[in-house]
Amino acid sequence: MPETRPDLHIAEDGICDACKNYASRPSIDWAARHNELLGILDRYRVQDGLNYDCIVPVSGGKDSHFQVIKMKELGLNPLCINAHPPDTPEIGRSNIENLKRLGVDFFEVSINPAIWATMARIGLTQVGDISWPEHVAIFTIPVRISCQLNIPLLIWGENSQFEYGGPAAAARNNVLDRRWFEEFGGLLGLRVTDLIGQEGIERRDIIQLTYP
Repeated sequence: MPETRPDLHIAEDGICDACKNYASRPSIDWAARHNELLGILDRYRVQDGLNYDCIVPVSGGKDSHFQVIKMKELGLNPLCINAHPPDTPEIGRSNIENLKRLGVDFFEVSINPAIWATMARIGLTQVGDISWPEHVAIFTIPVRISCQLNIPLLIWGENSQFEYGGPAAAARNNVLDRRWFEEFGGLLGLRVTDLIGQEGIERRDIIQLTYP
């Protein structure tokens, strides 16, 4: 990580908090963590098979595959949800298809390509992130579907504040909620509502990027 990464803190000894977090792993009680996870899964497991046990938001990368494999190993029936840009590269499409072959139901959600392109341009010119819409969508679309389909458990990936550096309280947090999304979820200071009125964008164009 570059020393200019937002939220990264380098201590007086020259070691950043991400490296300190990594060094702390051997002292973590992983058995207790595993039991905590099993307790959470048992609380939300659907007994009659009439709905999914959980939602796994997926991009197709390393986290996505691990999350899906682990949930299936633990006996859950996950619904995978992917929010993808209009032009998914060939390797990205291959990763998505590989996830499906793990044996899961899968939702792929796309946004109006013209609106997506406009949001990407705004993201690039205003906060320097051409991938701004997908960085936001993966944190909003799965939560919206969770509410719509009454699937209250979402299994997210790594805690980026623990892995790459960030405030200590956030690094220890294991819940991804609206507060986390607004502080760390890729907004970079550009709120979703800031798009309204820019280049013809209306509120109805950003439904999928609106946190429920």
